Amino acid sequence: MPFLELNNIYKSYGRGASRTRVLSNLSLSVERGEFVAIVGYSGAGKTTLMSLIAGLIMPDSGSVIVDGKPVTKPGPDRALVFQNYSLLPWMTVFDNVHLAVVQRFPHLSRADQKAHTLKCIAMVNLAHAAHKKPSELSGGMRQRVSVARGLALDPQILLLDEPLSALDALTRANIQDEIERIWQADKKTVVLITNDVDEGILLADRIIPLSMGPDATFGPAFTVDIPRPRDRKTLNHDPRFRHIRKDVIGWLLGPGKRHQNASKPMNIAPADVSSPAILSMGGYA
Repeated sequence: MPFLELNNIYKSYGRGASRTRVLSNLSLSVERGEFVAIVGYSGAGKTTLMSLIAGLIMPDSGSVIVDGKPVTKPGPDRALVFQNYSLLPWMTVFDNVHLAVVQRFPHLSRADQKAHTLKCIAMVNLAHAAHKKPSELSGGMRQRVSVARGLALDPQILLLDEPLSALDALTRANIQDEIERIWQADKKTVVLITNDVDEGILLADRIIPLSMGPDATFGPAFTVDIPRPRDRKTLNHDPRFRHIRKDVIGWLLGPGKRHQNASKPMNIAPADVSSPAILSMGGYA
């Protein structure tokens, strides 16, 4: 039985003649512990999709099912990591994560809440910055705080809504490695939204392309059957990597490009994952 299911999801915004259907007939099954990347054009409705899974909004029709139960509201079993960090600026790294811990686990002792907070901060390699406020952190460090806060909820599903798209190449590579390491350790179910095909191949078990909006829908699933751990130093030269990338981009530029007027063009040009900027990963941002 799938752990996460989307069943014939339709979602529209607006009223009357101005009503626009954003998502159409979305169906997807995700197994427990699977890492799925949804790749699509900007403006196609990817954030709407994540909000539906998180229970922040409801579909016009269809259903979202988690562990056999319909999603009707937000819950601690689903943690959503946003692109824009969403940290409280007057709180330290510790306090931002600790707030989530206290709300999620009020029954724990103060000592156990503190220990869990520090554990999650350490998981994203920010123990040295626990006392700092967001204004004292780089963009990459802020994003790792956001990931730590999501992990602190001990969710069954981690939802990553383009969390790396605003970062520079080196920082993005560092946090990709953090996400991979954390997933390998805990094997939580992960749904990643990205507009970077190479990132999806690097991290995911499957890639699900989303067509150009409005009225966006899923394309065929592409299995990433490249052994782990995946080394970005050699991945760009792997024939299987090139084949998967060609197939995903081919669908996005072919059947997935049903509409010619997306709000923003999607950058699907293959990245050179062997470039010096990507390979120089000695430190953290």
